Amino acid sequence: MPRDRDSEKLRADTNEIAYRIAQAALGEAQKPEPPGKGTKHPTAVKRGRKGGKRGGPARARKLSGKRRSQIARKAAKANRGAPK
Repeated sequence: MPRDRDSEKLRADTNEIAYRIAQAALGEAQKPEPPGKGTKHPTAVKRGRKGGKRGGPARARKLSGKRRSQIARKAAKANRGAPK
């Protein structure tokens, strides 16, 4: 039966693992950046902020007072249980 490409994972060779351990012990290891941490494109950030500034008030106008109250109550309840 043919193997599925997604099921095969690349594993580090024993020598690669030993090399990384030695580098970490000597303090020479490069710390990888977590995924998603990097510089963002300024134009994309500006566009995202612009959409959020428009969308929030538009959504608030569309919602009824009762629904806004329900959403606020749910948010307050969630914030009370949040650690500080």
